[in-house]
Amino acid sequence: MLKLGKLTDYATLVMTELAVTPQATRSAHELADRSHVAAPTVAKLLRQLSQAGLVEAARGVHGGYRLTRDATAITVADIVVAVEGPVALTECAGSHSCCAIESHCGVRGNWRLINTAIQRALESVTLAQMATDAHPSNRPAPFTQSVIAIQPRKVKPSALTAEQKLSR
Repeated sequence: MLKLGKLTDYATLVMTELAVTPQATRSAHELADRSHVAAPTVAKLLRQLSQAGLVEAARGVHGGYRLTRDATAITVADIVVAVEGPVALTECAGSHSCCAIESHCGVRGNWRLINTAIQRALESVTLAQMATDAHPSNRPAPFTQSVIAIQPRKVKPSALTAEQKLSR
């Protein structure tokens, strides 16, 4: 099964919390409370995200963490790479392959094509989009349309079949 790790999922939640109010500086404890991720895990993720240049720490009484750039300039791919490293579905899809059959493999090019498609998909979604989708208060009002009640059609008794007449 192809699946991102839990830490990547949690990192996305933490980053989303920071993106909701980008002007605010949030403590690790506050981010843990808001994201429902354990405080030690949040602290670990904030270190990784800081090393990747996605968040920065501010010291002092009103210290905490904030995004290093606008949420529209941070992609899901940036978060994935910060936590898991480069996207590589197979050994040969990465930049430094150690596959023993790489030189004889007939599907290597196709795996690279698939890897590139997934990388582009992750790059196409910004943190700002994730934050908008994650927090109902940031979403535009949904389109509502009126419901039309459909009444069953009345059938004349003479048009009923013998079976329908018996069931009445």
